Amino acid sequence: MAHARTADYDALLFLSFGGPEGHDDVRPFLENVTRGRGIPPERLDEVEVHYHHFGGVSPLNQLNREIIANVRAELADRGIELPVYFGNRNWHPMAPDTAVEMARDGIRNALVFATSAWAGYSGCRQYDEDIAGMRERLAAEELPEIRFTKLRQFYDHPLFIKAMADAVRAAYGRLPDEVRSSARLMFTAHSIPTAADNAAGVDDDGPLYSRQVHESAALVAREVGVSDFDVVWQSRSGSPHTPWLEPDIVDHVTEIHHDRGLPAAVVCPIGFVSDHIEVVWDLDSELAEEAEQFGIPIERSATAGPTPEFAKMVVDLAMEMIEGTGPVRLGSAPLKGCTVNGAYCGNGCCAPARRPTMSKRPG
Repeated sequence: MAHARTADYDALLFLSFGGPEGHDDVRPFLENVTRGRGIPPERLDEVEVHYHHFGGVSPLNQLNREIIANVRAELADRGIELPVYFGNRNWHPMAPDTAVEMARDGIRNALVFATSAWAGYSGCRQYDEDIAGMRERLAAEELPEIRFTKLRQFYDHPLFIKAMADAVRAAYGRLPDEVRSSARLMFTAHSIPTAADNAAGVDDDGPLYSRQVHESAALVAREVGVSDFDVVWQSRSGSPHTPWLEPDIVDHVTEIHHDRGLPAAVVCPIGFVSDHIEVVWDLDSELAEEAEQFGIPIERSATAGPTPEFAKMVVDLAMEMIEGTGPVRLGSAPLKGCTVNGAYCGNGCCAPARRPTMSKRPG
């Protein structure tokens, strides 16, 4: 028997960034990512190399399909009849095409899970812009309107924290016995310009994006019983004169090694849902090569996306809307992100900062 759906939602849309799935896809994908931003062709040439290093394939789309399969299984286990659709911003399946499919399937009131836990333009508001673009496509094709309700940010959801904590424990377990107890715990997330961090919202406790990252890291550290840890950043790009969130993960490891010695480290990519290009290149390639030169054992923890806890969390977030219950959370930073039909949480919320250059390895 299907679960009672008090708000009459009739679908769940899994909305993500997208990534190329072959060599021929890479250039058009990067052109989609950078359209309208004045990025010179030679900059795209540089970024293209990283994708071709992995066969022209970002792991992101396949990882998202695995999460979707887990979410569908979790819905079935709970007896909830809610079809799950998949749409991307920058590569197929493109979100506007998915909206057309949904409308033709008779969907009229859909929930949207965006694959970002965080505040900010790229982490939150840009997904609202995606929803607005989907609605524009439906109007252009004279298809019935769909009401899209984007689910809230989940940086401090108990199941997200549990999945990350389990992954950190497993990473500690892979370290050699003689360095395990002295290993440094480091959390990493995507760096952004400090101006963009401020645009995400600022209160007495600081800019919202970086505050959420620090709070999420503290919750995971507490769960694994670690009181002293570092929050660092990765994947910055652009002019060296533009302030970004620091320190960079590789620079931080190098500095600690030279200043006071670093016997070992566990690195948790708290800011990423899945092991996509920015994780496997920045951490599993660049950081791993640096650590090998120094003779430092470093274990990178897994991301939360493939875990049963993550699928349960996605369904729990949907049920908050379906049943009208309050958010289940562990943190205290402002919680935003739940929007309808591409509306923003508030006037000027997470406004885009000026972005003269692209991130090194999106998707």
